[in-house]
Amino acid sequence: MAYQDHIIEMTQLIKSKGGTWDGISAEAVARMRLQNRFKTGLEIAKYTADIMRRDMAAYDADSSKYTQSLGCWHGFIGQQKLISIKKHFNNTDRKYLYLSGWMIAALRSEFGPLPDQSMHEKTSVPALIEELYTFLRQADARELNLLFRDLDAARAAGDKAKEEKLVDAIDNFQTHVVPIIADVDAGFGNAEATYLLAKKMIEAGACAIQIENQVSDEKQCGHQDGKVTVPHEDFLAKVRAVRYAFLELGVDNGIIVTRTDSLGAGLTKQIAVSHTPGDLGDKYNSFLDCEEISPAELQNGDVIINRGGKLLRPKRLPSNLFQFRPGTGEDRCVLDSITSLQNGADLLWIETEKPHVEQIAGMMDRVREVIPNAKLVYNNSPSFNWTLNFRQQVFDAWKAAGKDVSAYDRAKLMDVGYDDTALALEADEKIRTFQADAAKRAGIFHHLITLPTYHTAALSTDNLAKEYFGAAGMLGYVLGVQRQEIRQGIACVKHQNMSGSDIGDDHKEYFAGEAALKAGGAHNTMNQFA
Repeated sequence: MAYQDHIIEMTQLIKSKGGTWDGISAEAVARMRLQNRFKTGLEIAKYTADIMRRDMAAYDADSSKYTQSLGCWHGFIGQQKLISIKKHFNNTDRKYLYLSGWMIAALRSEFGPLPDQSMHEKTSVPALIEELYTFLRQADARELNLLFRDLDAARAAGDKAKEEKLVDAIDNFQTHVVPIIADVDAGFGNAEATYLLAKKMIEAGACAIQIENQVSDEKQCGHQDGKVTVPHEDFLAKVRAVRYAFLELGVDNGIIVTRTDSLGAGLTKQIAVSHTPGDLGDKYNSFLDCEEISPAELQNGDVIINRGGKLLRPKRLPSNLFQFRPGTGEDRCVLDSITSLQNGADLLWIETEKPHVEQIAGMMDRVREVIPNAKLVYNNSPSFNWTLNFRQQVFDAWKAAGKDVSAYDRAKLMDVGYDDTALALEADEKIRTFQADAAKRAGIFHHLITLPTYHTAALSTDNLAKEYFGAAGMLGYVLGVQRQEIRQGIACVKHQNMSGSDIGDDHKEYFAGEAALKAGGAHNTMNQFA
């Protein structure tokens, strides 16, 4: 509804109260309504699910229209990211948020910092989703408040042209609320536990839920060793549980991202149930590392698989886990991906050990032979040493092409001495174009960095601490932070405004008129940053 339509509607409502509501300003109510567009998390989930579906269709038609996100561990970080995006690009198109289970474990658990092993409180996941959207909605309120104040100033100055322009900006305001892809790890328990947590996440605003095929109580970070997967039927029960949660809550367009960790997972906790040769359980078990034995070789407690009349004994570790054959990871990833898409998943996530376009594309080519529009969410992970990986990729390509690489030591390519070399510059260009190249070649619809703001917070704090507690003293803060905020137009330099002080002042005026005691007067030090 347009700004003026809100005002007209509220004017009529106020008049209908026979004078008892005459102290209420119709325009003030219109402003407050526009500043609070989304009343519930479910409204957000439905709205953002539609955005993702449109973006997925656009990517199918044109692979250059891939989407991106950065992981954010606090509502303020997510808010500042979206404010920055709007400032630099004038819109939030194809820009999402990512909620990382790793960062919740490391930064948001009441137990303190934890490894990425699903030991944090499951309630902290929907709590962060709600927090992120609270801050994004506040960003809407703040930006609209600035437009309303400018509108009042234009009216006071009698500038009709500017007034019309500002009303148009209000009517066409683009919200900071964008889709969030939220990490539910391996579901924090059985399928019922997954369903219950998914409901809370959706109610908080999540339109896309990412779930992985690891064992819940053995869950590991995707870039660590010791990962253990579950049979497909166990995983698909959780995928269906998430879909039921979406459907129960009326988010029929909700997105499920199924992640396979099979590339780096060499173990399974259980042997899959198989009823007929070639069924899904039999395919899963076919990857087990087995030895053929005779009945005479059976030992106490052995687990035996009968395949084609042969007795096979899977290798079982002292941990009671079963081992997959080495070299089967890619085949398992392909089977996992096809199976997930055939059973209700919308997007795939293949966790890899390095960022290599052709490795990813090789698996996706096989998936797309069966499901042509299969699409990936890909983790541009900080766990990769991007510099070293791409320098080594260029080194290998040069060597294969017969180019002289004698000036380079492949094992030491991270050395700063290589930074300005032709090899390093070519590697940097491949890093720069990685997302576009992988979107075109490997079916990657969404590129995300799982925990970038974890690293940026550490880096910026280190730089400030080094200067402020060193010889620079206060100049370390002024040069490195405040002056940069001013020069670069960072809204947070007016931190009182960012925290809602001006919005609060306007509300006081709505409520109390001229009697309002406001904070934003002439003596407010934020005026120094006008």
